[in-house]
Amino acid sequence: MSRLSLILALPLLILAGCDRAADAPAQPGEAAEGSKTPAGVVERKFAGTPLPALQLRDPAGKVLDLGAQDGPVLVNLWATWCGPCVIEMPQLDRLAGELEGEVRVITISQDLTGADAVTPFFAEKGFARLEPWLDPDTQMSAQFSPEGVLPLTILFDATGKEVLRVAGGYEWDSPEAIAMIRESLASK
Repeated sequence: MSRLSLILALPLLILAGCDRAADAPAQPGEAAEGSKTPAGVVERKFAGTPLPALQLRDPAGKVLDLGAQDGPVLVNLWATWCGPCVIEMPQLDRLAGELEGEVRVITISQDLTGADAVTPFFAEKGFARLEPWLDPDTQMSAQFSPEGVLPLTILFDATGKEVLRVAGGYEWDSPEAIAMIRESLASK
């Protein structure tokens, strides 16, 4: 996607993203008032989609070759301005600890300001296992969620093929989520 196309598509991504006007109806998968976590929907219709060979950077310049992962990965697209995303981040940190050695949890910020937004967020939250990967050009969102829905979490198996995805928030540190991930990978 060219930079001009991205700039032209940006307003659509923002409008379709997780933010909404206070009086607008909740998006699919958005939390009911007072609930702990939004209820995303598990989808398997994209199973088999390959993990893209994108290179991401962290705020220090370290490079992650997404397509070169050597085991199962759970990729989470999120942004600091997305309420359901912010709720999920501590859950994903706990999930990464629970599944350590089984599944790598990779969170990829879709914040257009990159490290300027993500670095203070990570410093404030003090995540033990998550790394602040950046995608300020929103390449991942453009490929996997042209509508701009965040959060979007995709499980890829050890061969780099999509197993399932959840558009919207999900309680990732719940026993049900952990069992779903393990069972989905065991059946591969």
